[in-house]
Amino acid sequence: MPHKDPKPQLSDAPDSGSLVPGFAVRDLATAILDDFLTRSLALDDTIERLMDSDKARALDDRDRSLVRAITASAIRRLGTIAKALDHRIEKGLPKNSGKLEAILVGGVAQILFLDVPDHASVDLSVRLVQADPDAKRYTALANAVLRRIVRERDMILAQSDALKTDTPEWLAKRWTKSYGAETAHKIAAAFRVEPAVDLTVKSDPAHWAGRLNASILSTGSLRLKDRTPIRLLPGYEEGAFWVQDAAAALPVMLLDPQSHEKIADLCAAPGGKTAQLALSGAHVTAIDRSEKRLQRLTTNLARLGLHAETVTADATQWAGGPFDALLLDAPCTATGTIRRHPDVGWIKGDEDLGKLARLQARLIDHAASLLAPGGRLIYCTCSLEPEEGEQQIRAALARSTNWRVSPFGSAEREKLGPELQDAITAEGFLRTLPFMLPHDDPRLAGIDGFFAARLIRV
Repeated sequence: MPHKDPKPQLSDAPDSGSLVPGFAVRDLATAILDDFLTRSLALDDTIERLMDSDKARALDDRDRSLVRAITASAIRRLGTIAKALDHRIEKGLPKNSGKLEAILVGGVAQILFLDVPDHASVDLSVRLVQADPDAKRYTALANAVLRRIVRERDMILAQSDALKTDTPEWLAKRWTKSYGAETAHKIAAAFRVEPAVDLTVKSDPAHWAGRLNASILSTGSLRLKDRTPIRLLPGYEEGAFWVQDAAAALPVMLLDPQSHEKIADLCAAPGGKTAQLALSGAHVTAIDRSEKRLQRLTTNLARLGLHAETVTADATQWAGGPFDALLLDAPCTATGTIRRHPDVGWIKGDEDLGKLARLQARLIDHAASLLAPGGRLIYCTCSLEPEEGEQQIRAALARSTNWRVSPFGSAEREKLGPELQDAITAEGFLRTLPFMLPHDDPRLAGIDGFFAARLIRV
């Protein structure tokens, strides 16, 4: 599992190895996995940094996609991979062995979960070991272990359980307690599957569904059936759409912004919800504490031909308004997004949950000072943890008389469509779970785990 060690680098592989087809891809994937395993850094941040290297820029789109596939699959099924290695290396992974662990994890991911020939997975992994000065003395070990995993693949997969094997223990316990064993297992099983890409379109979803080979979900989002780099899709340069999980598009739908309203998007970056608000014609102010992230938001809005005022500020202290409505997509553990960000469960823990829950409470309390009387707040998180959802709202009502809940009801159920009726809870909150939106093709099924509530400023 992830642990702390010095910062990894791309290998200075011998020419004989670097010229082998596929070696550069595995070398980059190994560097990314080593960064995750030794430093517990977010996968997307590591990929963004290492993809900017000379070696990465030399790769074509297909190879870059394979880098992402190897790393994401390895982390998504890290429990199964770690168990397979533990049972086949009697004395455990040797210390001071360079990138051996990352190489083996990536190699096993290819053998068990990717459509890569076994001989290529083993051979390229062994070449990586040979190219690493600290790992090369374990070449025979790596070769033997990987070949044994090829032979015993069916047994390894049969013994792997979504909740017990591939879910971090702290989350398995939490979900079992919060949702019951059956639902917890369904959540874990959904997180094992790499999801398709969802888009929000500015207009005419039927037209764009045809052009992009996408299906129209009951919520109005498009779900791509193919794996094509987003920048190469028709309509990207023209700003016809943006990438946004179907669940992430729901809070703005539930806010129901009107063209005459003043609306603030607190904690706005990366900006998908800001774009939805701007598309409604409302006067939108986007607040985020990160200037860099706001610059990216502004760039995205420019591509889309949309506009919002941006403010770099701490949303717990910023004074503005009064606004007719607020959207608060609060910082959270993001455990509802593990389909897309499989590293989340491994790099976060209960201690992060406590810190974030306290921040969420401060944001909700301060939001009251930004709203006009009668104004509405949509509070949402991409978390499955009740402390960041239902319990957060109950605590806010207990702390202050500034708020009352405006439950979601029949109007909201109609907007969600027939497949998400169960997402409205008995308290009138929204709670999507990853196994909702079923489909015959598992890759085209599912939705991020999200919570949302509507509060009215009294």
